[in-house]
Amino acid sequence: MILYGSSFSPFVRKVLAFAHEKGVAIELKRIGRASEDPEFREANPLGKMPALRDDDYLLPDSSAIVAYIEAKHPEPALIPTAPRARGWAMAWEEFGDSELFGAIGPMFLNRVVRPKFERVAGDDDAAARGEAALPRLLTYLETRIPDSLFLVEDRCTLADLAVASPLLNLEHAGGTLDAYPRVTAFRDAILARPSFAGLAEKERAFIARMA
Repeated sequence: MILYGSSFSPFVRKVLAFAHEKGVAIELKRIGRASEDPEFREANPLGKMPALRDDDYLLPDSSAIVAYIEAKHPEPALIPTAPRARGWAMAWEEFGDSELFGAIGPMFLNRVVRPKFERVAGDDDAAARGEAALPRLLTYLETRIPDSLFLVEDRCTLADLAVASPLLNLEHAGGTLDAYPRVTAFRDAILARPSFAGLAEKERAFIARMA
């Protein structure tokens, strides 16, 4: 399997961590934002990362990709099979992808990607609006994390990977979780897993070099 994208994308990072947790070999072909790489564009003509190539099978969208990997490699199960647990795993993935990164994304884009990677000015107002939306989301998350620090079934599932991944982008953008001790403990526990730890270490080192 070949995955097109950058691990700095929380969606790409989620897929990489998911495959690692499953023990599935996946090769990352690194591309930048709005890449015109022909193989990537064949896999996703809309130009959004990630996209997957598995022999002659091409698939866009991180949620679709993890569902495909789960169906092809069902053990260990990272998407719960019990109806209620599966429902919450899907809800948490949507929360991480849409709600959480919807707020963190403008911060990361305008405080990291544009000024550090693309060498153009970021939009401070857009970053501030994203930051202003965070407390409501983090307060909600703070109240829902169990003592086990796993969101569903007291074990690592897609839910944890999807919610923890954008929290690394928040760190890169200079955001803090000082007011949210349970979210901090959750983030630290999930990002310390082997599926995330190597990626996080490389990204932090790269950000430090770009500073």
